[in-house]
Amino acid sequence: MTRAIGFLIFPGFQLLDAAGPIAAFEIASLYGQGAYQLHILAREAGRVTSSSGATMEAIAIAEAPPLDTLVVAGGMGTRDPETVAAVAGVVRPMAPDIRRVTSVCSGAFILAEAGLLDGRRATTHWSRTTGFAQRYPRVKLEPDRIYVKDGPVWSSAGITAGIDLSLALIAEDLGEDIARRCAQQLVVYHRRPGGQSQFSALLEMDRPEGRFGGLMSWIRERLHEPLGVERLADRAAMSPRNFARAFAAETGVTPARAVERLRVEAARERIEAGPEPIELIALAAGFGEPERMRRAFLRAFGQPPQALRRSARAG
Repeated sequence: MTRAIGFLIFPGFQLLDAAGPIAAFEIASLYGQGAYQLHILAREAGRVTSSSGATMEAIAIAEAPPLDTLVVAGGMGTRDPETVAAVAGVVRPMAPDIRRVTSVCSGAFILAEAGLLDGRRATTHWSRTTGFAQRYPRVKLEPDRIYVKDGPVWSSAGITAGIDLSLALIAEDLGEDIARRCAQQLVVYHRRPGGQSQFSALLEMDRPEGRFGGLMSWIRERLHEPLGVERLADRAAMSPRNFARAFAAETGVTPARAVERLRVEAARERIEAGPEPIELIALAAGFGEPERMRRAFLRAFGQPPQALRRSARAG
């Protein structure tokens, strides 16, 4: 069975958003004996210029064969509302006939504009999460994930996460063994820990222009202490309700989730650095007990602490 995979691009698309998934499916097709047929698509046939100035040759989406999967690229072009609306306009009517509709990076704006993410979980590039949440409040945004699957609709984070998404799609179609071989050929992780790529970038809030930069630094110094929303709000000189709302609006996550991630980030460094007992790391990072830390690691990375330690040692 050969599956037709369409890669939808538009003026100002990010080149790697398209090229990364294209390479992954190309390699999978070699290992899978012609499992995929690849099509570069655009609203109109011809050369499409990426944000870098490099071009790709595309066929008109109306001329595409029946598609199994559609991969919508992201890029600077999604900052233009007219471009987003125009591309969404061609995706919307064809989506019901496609088994899987997916996006890379800010391509999620196009899926959301088409209404395909309403009521669904999704992710996008960390730098666009605030604007995305404000523009598409009906989408259940998960800004910390590398990729999210919700039914037939998949979305992924910034740029290289499109490769992670593609490997997951390939694994679903052809099995884990071929997906693993593709990853080896691409020299990337077969299963990059979920949340890792967005994780540190999202929480680099101690930059001068960040409203809560000072607070984030203060939290990092006190991870072993109780850090409830009331205490954080008091530190920020705000009421708990206003603080929680303002914090989530700026960072895309709740204060509790941010504290958990900072704790996971700190704990992971110590876990990968040496043989320090897991129990002591859990206490120092503010989790209190190993089981609570294990659950947090599964949410953040998709793996327990012991697995990350083994990977670090193997590496």
